Amino acid sequence: MALFSADVASRLYVDGELRPSAEGTYPVVSPATGEIIGHAADAGTAETEAAIAAARRAFDTTDWSRDTALRTRCLRALHSKIRERIEEFREITIAEVGAGRFLTQGPQLEGPVDGLEYFASLAEDFEWSTDLGTLDVMGIESRREVRHEPVGVVAAITPWNFPNQINLAKIGPALATGCTVVLKAAPDTPWCAAALGEMAAEAGFPPGVFNVLTSSRNDVGEQLVASPDVDLVSFTGSTETGKRIMRASADSLKRVFLELGGKSASIVLDDADLGLACMMTAINATMHAGQGCALTTRLLVPREKLDEAIALTKGVLEGTECGDPNDPGTMCGPLISSRQLERVAGYVELARSEGGTVECGGRSPEGKAGGFWFEPTLISGLTPESRVAREEIFGPVLVILPHDGDDDAIRIANDSPYGLSGAVFGTDPERLENVISSVRTGTFGVNGAQWYGLDVPFGGFKQSGIGREMGVQGFTEYLETKSVGTPA
Repeated sequence: MALFSADVASRLYVDGELRPSAEGTYPVVSPATGEIIGHAADAGTAETEAAIAAARRAFDTTDWSRDTALRTRCLRALHSKIRERIEEFREITIAEVGAGRFLTQGPQLEGPVDGLEYFASLAEDFEWSTDLGTLDVMGIESRREVRHEPVGVVAAITPWNFPNQINLAKIGPALATGCTVVLKAAPDTPWCAAALGEMAAEAGFPPGVFNVLTSSRNDVGEQLVASPDVDLVSFTGSTETGKRIMRASADSLKRVFLELGGKSASIVLDDADLGLACMMTAINATMHAGQGCALTTRLLVPREKLDEAIALTKGVLEGTECGDPNDPGTMCGPLISSRQLERVAGYVELARSEGGTVECGGRSPEGKAGGFWFEPTLISGLTPESRVAREEIFGPVLVILPHDGDDDAIRIANDSPYGLSGAVFGTDPERLENVISSVRTGTFGVNGAQWYGLDVPFGGFKQSGIGREMGVQGFTEYLETKSVGTPA
């Protein structure tokens, strides 16, 4: 099952070397069984400082930031190393993330891996400078040029839900643009990051360019954010943590990229195929046990069709089993931890206290010994203002709400602190376009069409974050702009 030996799994990758942590190791727990399946290095203050110093030195004193050919060669070598061992990588992703085997063929593994090639090619083709021509300024004929240069040292702090996707979506463009990186993995999913460190060592990355920290400690992330030697923090996680990072970054005015929470709405218009809309929304809300920030977890249906929509959606959810992640047919696996299980169960109890009805699910399934499982759940009877209809749960819980026409549905969808994603189902092109342009979110799907792709910028409006990840926009997040004038 292990991608690498226990020795490598319990080491950090700092300044070009795989090394143990002076703080020892901590256990890695299987979401499917609740059992300890291994250990990971538990980085502390000293290792974090060493990683920052190595990244700073590599950026300031080597040619990495100016040598595009070297960067693309290293990224392609890393891509090749992962591809050579993709099946081993798949097994640890299933083991420590609880990700379904089917999902590792897409956004949980293989899609993000190919992002390394995408960003390498983008670096080769990118217009690093633009000639603005000449201009006479106070009698001096000057040629103006705009250059794009890397920001500097990047602290990439990643969550546990899609670790391969997010690790690679951060380090790919950061390294391709010439930044140096300290990757800090989520405590629950250290092995996916540790594997990248091992493979970077094999791929011939120069010392200090890419560093990997695994740790059970929150203060490691705080140390990275506070360090004056870090120029940009790229963070994916909760909105509350994102706010703390912004505050902590203020003293040094370092740049921040924040991809945060969501409570996305799936809007069903009165001319939509109701069965299709309910089915696709239910599947989306329970993929990877609902542990995705962009999943649509509010289903807005015409009031006159509410009872029918509840019956249709309930049928889909009741037919969606919590399955073994190793089973190729599993879409809804376990939650990541006992902590997350308690959180999801707590929200279901809150829904009941808010006057909601649990139409199906609402509990851990019978017959699951060990692990952190929760049944696909549908909740009706809430108001759009209720906490369960507004707050991110991060579990397989779908809230169904009635609306009184297109404008009311748009109002409900926008009445949220978040603006990450959304969906609409209908047949009238003009009405569909009105919804798309009126709902304030960073991504949107129509009648089941998918927006996701390596070349698609991902991010949100409002409290769903700042900036975009992936695509050309994700590449330029890691660049500064320099304007230069020279004698013509």
